[in-house]
Amino acid sequence: MKSLNEVTRQLIELHSRGQGVTLLAVCPNSEAVLEAAVKAASIHHTPMLFAATLNQVDLDGGYTGWTPQIFTECLNQYKSQYQCESWLYPCLDHGGPWLKDRHTLDHLSYADTMAQVKDSLAACIEAGYALLHIDPTVDRTLPGSTQLPLDLVVERTIELMAHAETVRQSLGSQPISYEVGTEEVHGGLVESERFQAFLTQLRTGLEQKNLSYAWPCFVVAQVGTDLHTTSFDAQAAKYITTTLIPLGSLAKGHYTDWVDNPAAYPAAGMGAANVGPEFTAAEYKALQDLELKEIQILRNRSATPSRFQVHLQEAVLESGRWQKWLQPAERGLEFDQLDLARRDWLVQTGARYVWTNPAVKQARSRLYENLSPVISDPHRYVVDRIINAIERYIVAFRMEGFQEWLL
Repeated sequence: MKSLNEVTRQLIELHSRGQGVTLLAVCPNSEAVLEAAVKAASIHHTPMLFAATLNQVDLDGGYTGWTPQIFTECLNQYKSQYQCESWLYPCLDHGGPWLKDRHTLDHLSYADTMAQVKDSLAACIEAGYALLHIDPTVDRTLPGSTQLPLDLVVERTIELMAHAETVRQSLGSQPISYEVGTEEVHGGLVESERFQAFLTQLRTGLEQKNLSYAWPCFVVAQVGTDLHTTSFDAQAAKYITTTLIPLGSLAKGHYTDWVDNPAAYPAAGMGAANVGPEFTAAEYKALQDLELKEIQILRNRSATPSRFQVHLQEAVLESGRWQKWLQPAERGLEFDQLDLARRDWLVQTGARYVWTNPAVKQARSRLYENLSPVISDPHRYVVDRIINAIERYIVAFRMEGFQEWLL
């Protein structure tokens, strides 16, 4: 399997010919999403990235229940199950201070959150991650929306990269790839001048630390999309990619979920793009449809209904995670005071945090059991629905059969 740095070099060659391909980075926010992504990669003969946040996968199990080691083992199990010959790259997404919700909720100091991030980086390297996204753009010790000074962003980026390289070398592991930057406005790297200054200072700093060889293969940039915006700014992306390609890097987009114009990504020279909540929505809606089917068939059968949607909503509310996504005008309102569409969106968005909740798992098993007389494999139905969402990006990003070209 080629390293991501090698793949990046070949992608740059393709983009220079005007034949760009954008890699899909699936956020593995559930076991069904992970399975679907591996199966899709196998079907379409394409490499695929798996960008796991510290909220999803970490030493404490995250909300998926996976440590980095368990995550990579699960990835390899699905690779074997589907006889997948595609290159699958486990990756860390947003590795930096206070970017794990628990760090903020526990009011960790800078020293404590950095120590935990460094432990997490070490665990990722030990588990065989191929890519680490280093993102120290958040500082909870600063008031309000104050931006972290650029020199500190660079200094902390290099500190975490140097730590990762020390760990990697001590383990005798193969070289790994890096991703830097952020798409978030609060990160202070969105404006063109600061973005350029960040790259210049980062290159100088890495040279001074003898880490030039670890130059990032991906740089995250703001290309128009966010949690509530689905229009990709191809013009901004082209400017960013023409800046990065001479440096040996490619742009990586985040918040690509439900993007209106995914085919514009490879045309604009984008190297990769993250998608996560959209695949949760596909899983959620598939389960909704299965429960409607269950309600129909139980009218003529004596069986205990799963009440899956009820258990799911209760788990989301109990977790408190739904409050993370409230709009300013909704702050302070009870869940029942929100309109029906917003409640459904919040449960759909929060579902990824509670798929492993015991009551939710039990209800899901009951749902599948009740449907078994009429649907031979309800789980496969859910996985295939997620694959349909993934395939939209595989086609738009020109990924089909891409591994054969790489070889």
